Amino acid sequence: MPPRKLTQRSRIREGRPFPLGATWDGLGVNFSLYSANATKVELCLFDERNRETERIELPEYTDEVWHGYLPDARPGQRYGYRVHGPYAPDAGHRFNPNKLLLDPYAKQIVGQLKWAPQLFGYTIGHKDKDLSFDRRDSAAFMPRCAVVDPAFTWGEDRRPQVPWQHTVIYEAHVRGLSMRHPEVPEEERGTFSALRNDALVEHIKGLGVTSVELLPVHAYVDDSQLLDRGLRNYWGYNTIGFFAPQPRYMATRTVAEFKQMVARLHSAGLEVILDVVYNHTAEGNELGPTLSFKGIDNASYYRLADDRRYYINDTGTGNTFDLTNAGALRMVLDSLRYWVLEMHVDGFRFDLATILGRERYGFDPSGSFLDAVRQDPVLSQTKLIAEPWDVGPGGYQVGGFPPGWAEWNDHFRDNVRAFWRGDAGQLAELATRLTGSADLFRHKGRRPHASVNFITAHDGFTLNDLVTYDNKHNEANGEDNRDGSDNNISANYGAEGPTDDVGIIGTRRQQMRNLLATLLLSQGTPMLLAGDEFGHSQGGNNNAYCQDNETTWIDWEAAALAPAADQARFVRRLLSLRRRYPLLHRSRFFDGEYDEALGFRDVTWLAPHGEEMTPEQWQDPNAHALMMRLDGRAPASGLRQVAANVTLLMLLNADPVNTVEFHLPPMHDEHWRVLIDTARHGGRAVPGGTPWTAPPRSLALLAVERDRLAGGAKAGPEGGMQPQ
Repeated sequence: MPPRKLTQRSRIREGRPFPLGATWDGLGVNFSLYSANATKVELCLFDERNRETERIELPEYTDEVWHGYLPDARPGQRYGYRVHGPYAPDAGHRFNPNKLLLDPYAKQIVGQLKWAPQLFGYTIGHKDKDLSFDRRDSAAFMPRCAVVDPAFTWGEDRRPQVPWQHTVIYEAHVRGLSMRHPEVPEEERGTFSALRNDALVEHIKGLGVTSVELLPVHAYVDDSQLLDRGLRNYWGYNTIGFFAPQPRYMATRTVAEFKQMVARLHSAGLEVILDVVYNHTAEGNELGPTLSFKGIDNASYYRLADDRRYYINDTGTGNTFDLTNAGALRMVLDSLRYWVLEMHVDGFRFDLATILGRERYGFDPSGSFLDAVRQDPVLSQTKLIAEPWDVGPGGYQVGGFPPGWAEWNDHFRDNVRAFWRGDAGQLAELATRLTGSADLFRHKGRRPHASVNFITAHDGFTLNDLVTYDNKHNEANGEDNRDGSDNNISANYGAEGPTDDVGIIGTRRQQMRNLLATLLLSQGTPMLLAGDEFGHSQGGNNNAYCQDNETTWIDWEAAALAPAADQARFVRRLLSLRRRYPLLHRSRFFDGEYDEALGFRDVTWLAPHGEEMTPEQWQDPNAHALMMRLDGRAPASGLRQVAANVTLLMLLNADPVNTVEFHLPPMHDEHWRVLIDTARHGGRAVPGGTPWTAPPRSLALLAVERDRLAGGAKAGPEGGMQPQ
């Protein structure tokens, strides 16, 4: 059968270069595509059976933007592009009009990619590799873009606007959170609709967290090598569309579903933070497919090596997005603003964020992207979180991001893990980590919240596996257990993996309590991995990026039983205390200096015998025990005013064998009230100046709260101030 003849519409109008993308104005659709080096752009229209019905040359080219207006196009119209220009890989150009391309600004992507040789701009197997040119049409294997109607009734939706010092992050995956939840309808599991479910929302809210951070929800591609092994990309760090939600997460197949999810979470007072991947795309290196950016303007969107045939690979994924290019930078900023203004999200966690600040000469905290975000009236008011490292030169930048940013703090993760494992020489650093990591973040007016503290995250062991395995067990990934980190700072406490040994089980549970308490009672912004409140296990897999199955899906039925339910109650207790006592989430750093006017220190470090720590004790590699006293009378802001007449005392004993006798500071005949004790669990009152016996591997938090405050005020129910 001969190919159907494609018609050219005479009704195409010149349209406008901006906004970029396909924009429905109520009468028709404006199509606009950035390409600085193309010679011609064709808009391809498809029917609902994915047959190409028309191919229309965009008539205008303004300021490096190709554009045209179709007065009879409507929402739901499926489309793609074919872009003409030089195919000259040695010069950085890879135009091939035989390849259907996704619009970088597409608000919805319909269908899934089907891997085939036709997707590649060169002929696979050719002796010239990517210097060859493939003339086969890729349309049959490509998903389509779809025009969307942005209209949505938000009603009374309000952003929670949780202050940074009150923020507690819950890192979750749309599918992992909902696939096994018994109260989520089966047809909604694994989708945005599931996160509107009352039972699920009430659990998250009930924990005491304030902000749900979702692993990537932008449209992404399943790697061909994973599909060949019967796996698929679970985490989603393989983006192909920065404006479109991932199609498999939409039960209703409409973008409005995402908005409904956000509105529901906002109604519960929960913020929505997106994990975003602007450092690379799914197109890989010179041997990767031509799906969008590579065929639209390869030399503009990607950072190329001196030999422009090849890509700079600071991401470890084959390519690196070039945010020193104005067109690429504009796309990223437009994407971020779209998710804030149109989709109402509250913030972003940036994957491999060092790349976003890397200029031609290296990382620069005043680089183009970081400066652009900092001055943007929309983006500067959102929560901005950096993963402050990548594999490129000078890639490790913890503490190096500009004001307005928070950062994942792996110093906290590694030190706290090592301390509770019983490693030598961890005590001095622990004091810094407990109090907000001032060594990293106390500059340019940055506050303790800039330190995003975490023990576990999606990448690595879960909390349960951290205390259950000495070594990773990633065999199911099909890479002979070579993938994933070997530096886990973990321990199995006597048996590798699950065991029936009551003693080992008890140690593991206590260690999870110790780690959770340290995380949630430290200064900074705590991040809890979804499932850790129950002790969810991935069977020792510390790189479950391709495990979209029961390895990563939370088992909610098991979570309802002891001891998982007991651990969840413990988390709720910790976060309740964090809310009640402002001392546990101060807005400014402690200084530890004796204040002559007030007559005390804001933080005091005590050795077990009750005296202040000496330099020799700090440097003792075998020291595993410490007391931290926080005085609530110290100003919580720059104003010299009494904050609250509360004193907190944290006692930590990480010695794996020895019981430690702490001598509690005397408190003028007042009693210390036990708030948390990871070894005994029970609350009680202990007179000041008396001994406290701390079993091996235990943490306790004690408090003295006085009825009257200096200045004539009473402590409020949440530890704040109330006028008399």
